[in-house]
Amino acid sequence: MSRRTALRFLSLAALLCLVLFTGCIEEEGAPTTPTPVLTPTPPSTTTPSPPSIGMRLTSPDFEPGAVIPKRFTCDGNNINPTLIIEGIPAETKSLALIIEDPDAPRGTFVHWVVYNIPVVSRIDENSIPGTQGLNDFRKMDYGGPCPPSGTHRYVFKLYALDVELALAGGVDKNALEDAMQGHILDAAELLGRYTRS
Repeated sequence: MSRRTALRFLSLAALLCLVLFTGCIEEEGAPTTPTPVLTPTPPSTTTPSPPSIGMRLTSPDFEPGAVIPKRFTCDGNNINPTLIIEGIPAETKSLALIIEDPDAPRGTFVHWVVYNIPVVSRIDENSIPGTQGLNDFRKMDYGGPCPPSGTHRYVFKLYALDVELALAGGVDKNALEDAMQGHILDAAELLGRYTRS
């Protein structure tokens, strides 16, 4: 090998080492991507709202599904029983009440229609809690259970409304139901039974 060839060889070897050495320095000095630190999400401190139980209608005078005492029927004093109302929606502006007998021979018979009842938690015995409508006895009054035969069911239907209804006294159940459309916030029912002895 000539001296000139040896010098070229050494020059190439030196250049190659320089390139490799520079690459190693750059690689070692290259910034590294930081490993993300995962922070656990703290548990929620918000207490969930309790589920709404809805409106509830009961009476201290009889249990749901039980016999309605005689004094509240046509065989007694023919006065309305006490009603207890729970869970009325906060937005309620008035209440409405319909009592009917779905077992009447000629179809459902309406015993009481009352509306624009103030927002109260209790309707007292023998009271007129609001504006009375026309029942199927053709009276603006409470008409107690009076089945012609057998045991009949009597359904007390209470409605919470977002308005006071612009109705005069004496409207029937159908007119009341029409006026309530779109205004019912909640409803509750109480069922009683009666058999004439």
